[in-house]
Amino acid sequence: MRIVKRTHSCVRLEKDGRTLVIDPGGFSEQDAAAGADVLLVTHEHPDHFDEGRLRAALEADPAAELWTLRSVAERLSPAFPGRVRTVGHGDAFEAAGFRVQVHGELHAVIHPDIPRITNVGFLVDGTVFHPGDALTVPEAPVDTLLLPVHAPWNKISEVIDYVREVRPRYVLDVHDALLTDRARPIYDRQIGALGGAEHGRLAPGASLDLPEHSGNP
Repeated sequence: MRIVKRTHSCVRLEKDGRTLVIDPGGFSEQDAAAGADVLLVTHEHPDHFDEGRLRAALEADPAAELWTLRSVAERLSPAFPGRVRTVGHGDAFEAAGFRVQVHGELHAVIHPDIPRITNVGFLVDGTVFHPGDALTVPEAPVDTLLLPVHAPWNKISEVIDYVREVRPRYVLDVHDALLTDRARPIYDRQIGALGGAEHGRLAPGASLDLPEHSGNP
């Protein structure tokens, strides 16, 4: 399986000629959702969910499907009956040859005065975990953790402790569009030295081939 980084929290996973895209939001490229066989959205915040991009992708390919939580599904299901699936914590499904398990229920706390919304994370093929905007520890081993390194709701000590708790083999940065180039070496050094896992990051458009994983989702 190949992972292609897009700007901010969006990634593309490619396998056997099929493509799965997670969180093609407003901070990612205009064509971030294009060509996807499977679309996954973790929550409704605009840096993860761009309705226009999802509509365009679903209209372009009548076979493409979207799997997401209720708040997003309700916005799109009337226009695409049978192609928008609502999922929540504990669900598992297969789409376009990808096996997906759903973990998590709530967005991280931004501030006590701001109500928390629903957020789900997706474990793909028992290998790659995208937590969305939360530090969810899935109830399954994770080989590659997509790590939200910089957000209004986190600090680096929490990010490092999250890596330690999940215990992946490899960590790859996401949720990084607001992180400046001057700050990146600090994050690289501290996460790499203290997280206990191999840490890396990809520039938007760059890709990485992930090893095969034989476990079940």
